[in-house]
Formats: sequence, C-alpha cells, structure tokens
Amino acid sequence: MSGHHHDHTGSDHSHGVSADANQRYLAIALGLILGFMAVEVAAGLIAHSLALLSDAAHMLTDAAAIGLSLWAARLALRPARGAMTYGFRRAEILSAQANGITLLLLAILIVIEAIRRLLAPPDVDAGLILAIAMVGIVVNVAATWVLARANRQSLNVEGSFQHILTDLYAFIGTAVAACVILATGFNRADPIASLFVAALMLRAAYFLLKASGRIFLEAAPEGIDVEAVGQALAEQPGVVEVHDLHIWEVTSGFPALSAHVLVGEERNCHQARRKMEAMLLERFALEHTTLQVDHAGGELLEIEPAAQTGELA
Repeated sequence: MSGHHHDHTGSDHSHGVSADANQRYLAIALGLILGFMAVEVAAGLIAHSLALLSDAAHMLTDAAAIGLSLWAARLALRPARGAMTYGFRRAEILSAQANGITLLLLAILIVIEAIRRLLAPPDVDAGLILAIAMVGIVVNVAATWVLARANRQSLNVEGSFQHILTDLYAFIGTAVAACVILATGFNRADPIASLFVAALMLRAAYFLLKASGRIFLEAAPEGIDVEAVGQALAEQPGVVEVHDLHIWEVTSGFPALSAHVLVGEERNCHQARRKMEAMLLERFALEHTTLQVDHAGGELLEIEPAAQTGELA
C-alpha cells in the first residue's frame, strides 16, 4: 500500500513576477488613484457631474480594491502553520470576491442615480468635466501600465487590474459626454456616460465573482479537463481503477489533485505512483498531487479506534 503526497512547494507560482514586485506595482497604482480621486470628487461637486462623481466612486473602490489586494498579497506570503495548513493563500481570493461585490453594489447605485438624472438633467460644467476626464485618462493609463507589469495570473492582482481598466474606459466615456455637451448642449449625455460606466462595472464584477466563486466551490481550475485527467491516470500501465479523483484550486495558479488508484497485484505501487506523478506534472502541469496507490483485490486495512485492535475488513 502506498499513500503519498507529491509537491514542488519551492516552485514559483507567480510566473516570473516576484511577490515583492507585485506589491510594489500595486502600491504605485494605489498612490496614483488616491491622489486623483480627491481632485475628481471636488471637480464633480463643482461641475454637478454624475459621470465624474460615479468615476470618483469607482476610483474609491479602485483604491479599496488595491489596498485589499496589497493586504491579501502580504497575508498570502505568511507560512502555513497550525490549523492554516495552506497558509493564507486564499485571502487573495477573498479579496477578489470583495472587489466583485463592491463593483456590483456601486454599479446598481450609479444606475439608479443616472435614471433620476435622465428624467431631470441638471446643468453641468462641461469644460471642467472634459479637463478632469483628460487628466483621468492619463492617470489611469499610467496605473494600467503599472499593473499590467504585475502578475495578472493572480486573481487578486487581476481584480485590481479590472477595476483600473474599467475606470480608463469610464473616463473616455466621460470625455466624450463632455464634448457632446459642449457641442450640442445635450446635458443628458452626462448620465448616459455614467450608465456606460455602470455597465463596465457590472461586467468586471461578474468576471470576479464567477472566478472567485469557482475557487470557493472547489471547482476544477479553468482549462483542466477532469475527465481527461481521470482517463490519463486509468490508461497508465497496470492501473485497474481510479476513484475519489478531486482537482481544485487553493488559490489562482495553485491547482491541487488527490486520487485513490488501484493497480494490479504484480505492479510495484511506488514505481506506479512515481510514473503517474511525472505524467500529471508533464501533461497537466499539476504539481501538488496526493495519490494513494493500493493493490487491486488486496484486503484494505480498516482503521479502528486506538482502544481496539486493528481488524481486516
């Protein structure tokens, strides 16, 4: 009988971008966003622009998202100890889910206010809106460029990146609305632009909630076909049966697998297990694997409480 755990914990899950670099990029983006958000709130109030204020609200969630991402990234680096056998790696997925929920709630609030303003459009200072939107585009291009260099395979970093990218599109929409108001005096262009922002926020929220939800529900990682993995294990020489196959993701970029495999009585359990582990790593890039390999037809041990003697089932 051979129950074995195989893990390359020393491998770099960050795909070429160190955790320190990730945190540095997130911190730079946070500084850019916070500085500009203060300017935008003031301008939005002066110009009576919902598009600017909805952008500012989105900027606030950006700042919260990046702050949360930074905290989660630091927490995820803590070593596994005590009850936390995986450490705090999944804190990053919690952060991504929180980002998704805040985006969703804010988008709903912006839609409600935009509809109110479509019915009774206020006078807006389109010149000021345009100036702020142009600066916003520059700030968000810089923040997007910084975050694009971080490791976006981390759902945590991707969450912050989605926030910033949505904001960039939002500023372009706001700038277009300001141009329309300046050219035609059509004040409803401002709440229409804010509806466009809300639609982008809903799209980003859906992506983040779906991806983080999959991980919390222990679904197999996207791109890994569980049937194909089971088939590949069953096709290994000497394998009689494969059951209790589980594939899940501890955090983004960290898939794990466990399975119970029965091999023919003539096969060497340890050798069969090593071959299966090598195959899983080579074909499916599964590094963190736990395979229990037993002989088919052999009597399996039944574990009894310590007070009793071990019996054969």
